[in-house]
Parts: sequence; structure tokens; C-alpha cells
Amino acid sequence: MKATPISLKKYTVKIAVLTVYFSLGLFTAWAQKISVPLFQSAAFTPLKSFPSGVEGPAVSSSGTVYAVNFGKPGTIGQVTPGGEASLFVSLPPGSIGNGIRFNSKGEMLIADYTKHNILKVDMATRAVSVFAHNPKMSQPNDIAIDSKDRLYASDPNWKASTGRIWSIDTNGWFKLLDTMGTANGIEVSPDDKFLYVNESVQRKVWVYNLSLDGTISNKRLFHEFPDFGMDGMRCDMDGNLYISRHGKGTVAKLSPTGKLIKEITLIGKLPSNVAFGGADGRTMYVTLQDKGNLESFRVDKPGREWRMQKRK
Repeated sequence: MKATPISLKKYTVKIAVLTVYFSLGLFTAWAQKISVPLFQSAAFTPLKSFPSGVEGPAVSSSGTVYAVNFGKPGTIGQVTPGGEASLFVSLPPGSIGNGIRFNSKGEMLIADYTKHNILKVDMATRAVSVFAHNPKMSQPNDIAIDSKDRLYASDPNWKASTGRIWSIDTNGWFKLLDTMGTANGIEVSPDDKFLYVNESVQRKVWVYNLSLDGTISNKRLFHEFPDFGMDGMRCDMDGNLYISRHGKGTVAKLSPTGKLIKEITLIGKLPSNVAFGGADGRTMYVTLQDKGNLESFRVDKPGREWRMQKRK
């Protein structure tokens, strides 16, 4: 006879807690934290909502996810936290985007590989301008950003299996940092002390010491995979590095010392890039070129850039 009142009391408390979460607009974040398993990928946008060149992605401080080539090349698509995709902006004629990042002002920066530009988008007006141009580049592919708003761009030459790394200061000036194999994914550590760059064809990930003035030194091998290529990379706030494994259909998680912690299996086989977002920074979004969509999965630590945006 005593079990019923106790059960009803617990039920009443749970309803009260849910009511508070709904009233504060926190239910979605709360539900994600308690009900969604970690490292289990699921479709985030419908299949073929982006063509085969889907790349990016990046997440604004408001939680909107952006990726290149929505519907057709030369566009930027926007996706709500609920997975509804739509056109955000069309790039200038002939421009096609690749990597996307946000600076401390909330401006979107896009690697425009066909026109050798870094484009800038005013998020309020959606006006697109050329932030930096370098005709000496083969193509700006992926870009990373540090806490001082300096950009670092990978510049692969796919035919020659070579590549370069450039830095781009806040005035749009380029500086050549190093030459290497097919430079692709690029990322900065949470403390701004290391720069990571991978070589897709050679299947190697390199790490450099990153100085206060944005120069690099002490190049060394961070990790080497025995098979399949790599593409985009992002760090979480603890310095773990997530790498999309193009062709294998996984995202690899490496420790700050370069040890492979785990590989997250995706639905698609051709992931191009990754980004952190969600209400708590612990949702990873992945662009899939074979499926023409985005997938997402929950992780255990917030992303580096998500934390940077929250601190601004």
C-alpha cells in the first residue's frame, strides 16, 4: 500500500523538473545529455540536400550549422539545430567554398578554392566580400583560426601530391609557413601552442609548435594511419583531435599525444569535414560527400571553437 504514494511522489517531482526545463528553454540540451548515446552517428539532414561537394562545416554562436554547396556549387547552406536546411547565401560567380570558420566578430570566413580567396560574410547583411587573395596558392582548402583571429590555410596540389601551409593575419596578409605533402585538414590546439596538419595521400598527421607571433617550428609526426585518407580535423577543449577518415566512413579520435582512442562509424563512407556545436558544444556535425548530407553524433567534451565563441 505504501508503494503507490512513493511512486506518485517521484512522478510528480519528475513532471515538475520537466516543467522548469521547458519554461527555461533548456529541454533540448537536457534531453541530449541524458538520452542520446555517445559516439553513435545518425542522419542530421536529408540525403542529397547538399551535392557531392558538401564541405565546411562550421557552427555559429547561435547554434546554426553552415556548410558549402547547398543544392548546387557556389552556395552556403544553413541548417537549424533541428536539421532543417535552406540556402543562406550565394557566393560571387565562379567562387566555390570549402572550409568555413568564424572569427571573434562573428563573421564567416570561407576558403574559396577556385578563386584563391578567403571570403568574408557579414552575417547580418549576408554581404560577401574578399577578405584575402593569393594567386600563388594552388587552392585554399581547409582553414583554422586561433584565439587572435589569425587564419591558417592548407594548400594542396593534388596532381603533384604536394602542399603548403599559409598563415593569414587579420589584415589579410599571407605568409608561407611550410611545404609538405598533400596538406588537407588543419587545426589549432586549445591553448594556441600547436598546429596540426594532415597529408591526405600520405596518411600522416603532423604537429608543429605554434608561437605567439603565428610562426611554426619543430615539425614532428603526430600519427600515421595504415589505410584510407583523411580530410578535415577539429579539436575538443581537452586537446583531443577528431579527424574525418575519407573512404573509411569513420571519424578518428586521437589523444593530445597522438594515440588513437576510438573510431566512430558513420553511415556514409566519404566524410569531408567535422565541426562541434549543439547547446553544450558536444554535438559533432559531419559532412558526407557520398550521401550529400550531414550526420551528427554526441561526444564527451565540448569543441575548442565552441568554447572560444562562448567566452567572447
